Amino acid sequence: MKAIIKRELSSYFNSAIGYIVLAVFYFFSGIYFSFFCIYKNSSSLSPVFSNMLMIILFVVPIITMKSFAEEKRQKTDQALFTSPVNLFEIVMGKFLGAFILYLLCVSIFLVYTLVICFFTTPEWSVIFCTLLGTLIMGGALIAIDIFISAMTESQVIAAVVGIGAGLFIYMLDSIADLINVEFFANILRALSFNQNFLNFTYGILSLKNAVFFLSIIAVFLFLTIRVFEKKRLS
Repeated sequence: MKAIIKRELSSYFNSAIGYIVLAVFYFFSGIYFSFFCIYKNSSSLSPVFSNMLMIILFVVPIITMKSFAEEKRQKTDQALFTSPVNLFEIVMGKFLGAFILYLLCVSIFLVYTLVICFFTTPEWSVIFCTLLGTLIMGGALIAIDIFISAMTESQVIAAVVGIGAGLFIYMLDSIADLINVEFFANILRALSFNQNFLNFTYGILSLKNAVFFLSIIAVFLFLTIRVFEKKRLS
């Protein structure tokens, strides 16, 4: 698995993808930090995290679009799946490689926290919970987009479908408000990433919300493994 993680990270930084993703993430987070914290003279990073959700929805599909799509396009997936490494390790290696790049993106918030420390005492519980929520929510999006990448040979299709899936997830609250049947509306709200992320921004470490995102990760990684198990059998 370590070899796959190393190979995945190398592929990001041997091309422009890793640098572009980091630059885009740092640029927009810097704008939001400047506006909500410095310009408004606030010590709360919660608005920065909340507004970065839309950027994350666009960045994550760019990170994951090549995970399996590029392997299938170049026909290197055959060598990968006939190697001594089992499917679980391959999928987890791809996931962790993408997650480490995402972690590098999110680590910029630690820098912003240090900046705030020079002026006032940050709300550590809010920052810790929001940072944790951002990480596991990002992990859930990565798992979804890796599954999408496993379904196609085109990086462009993987990125576009991933962005579309992210926007659909983002709109679940609005869709739920349009549904008159309360039962179905409640189901959509329960599946909403916004609703499950909200408690973290208040400094509330909710086990229910954490389990939701971790379950999404587990389900989509399992589905990705099943895609390649089916391919092996056929």
